[in-house]
Amino acid sequence: MAPSKGVKTLYEWLEEIVIALTLVVLVFTFLFRVVTVTGESMLPNFVEGQKLIVTNLGHSVEQGTVVVATNVLSEPIIKRVIATEGQTVDIDYETGTVYVDGEPVDETLFGLENGITTRPYSMLEAMVFPQTVPVGCVFVLGDNRSVSKDSRYTEVGMVDTRHILGEAVFTLYPFDRFGAIE
Repeated sequence: MAPSKGVKTLYEWLEEIVIALTLVVLVFTFLFRVVTVTGESMLPNFVEGQKLIVTNLGHSVEQGTVVVATNVLSEPIIKRVIATEGQTVDIDYETGTVYVDGEPVDETLFGLENGITTRPYSMLEAMVFPQTVPVGCVFVLGDNRSVSKDSRYTEVGMVDTRHILGEAVFTLYPFDRFGAIE
């Protein structure tokens, strides 16, 4: 006995829903990820609980890019790339200035009007500067340097680019920050 028209329509709907859900899962597994900001290390640009879309599709790791990295601490970290492979990083803790290849980094480009890099709270865990970024790695800092655990610390150190999930490209929440990340 052939299925009735109503049953056939139900099967068609179920098939379309399954296909749509499969596509959503594939897209958010391989092309995009949603990541939640935890902590205050990226203030004022990123706040606790902010939902970001991260992509590894065609992303290039360059100075100023906000990336999400894994295999560094117990959970993924969201940090800003300050230097890439082959570049030399130096930090003058007296003035709070970060230098890349001898040139001061213009923190205002990252929305940090009073960007000051403070001395790590535990110098026992701090890297000694200057440091040259090894091949296949990047040097990252949090925007809120006074509370950020980042490449200044041996626990994080230089981040292997293979551990970068991708670049933060879009804010989903909170809605007053909704939109592309510049």
